Amino acid sequence: QVQLVESGGDFVQPGGSLRLSCAASGFNSYSHGIGWFRQAPGKEREGVSCIGGRDSNTYYADSVKGRFTMSRDNANNTVYLQMDSLRPDDTAVYYCAAHGRADLYCSYVVQGYDYWGQGTRVTVSS
Repeated sequence: QVQLVESGGDFVQPGGSLRLSCAASGFNSYSHGIGWFRQAPGKEREGVSCIGGRDSNTYYADSVKGRFTMSRDNANNTVYLQMDSLRPDDTAVYYCAAHGRADLYCSYVVQGYDYWGQGTRVTVSS
């Protein structure tokens, strides 16, 4: 059974850092495109970062470029999102998602992902 479980969300002050984790089970996440998305209250879900299968490429939305870093721990079948220099507009529920089959690609298209975690809440406020 495929499962994605996010963790690491918290309340943090502006300028702070958090590391989100996405623990995968039921498949080898290394071979699949993985995306991090976020959804703020009243807004649509948006792509933040994604990584292609076999670490082919990593992409970042302009709003997080230079502040967020996506990485994998293949031994633990886990994907991370390191978030630094957090701002109030980073406040959202963050989701990880995975393609349903192994491939080298990733995107910010929500419909392109077959598996989703339950989300973890990040609040950035003073």
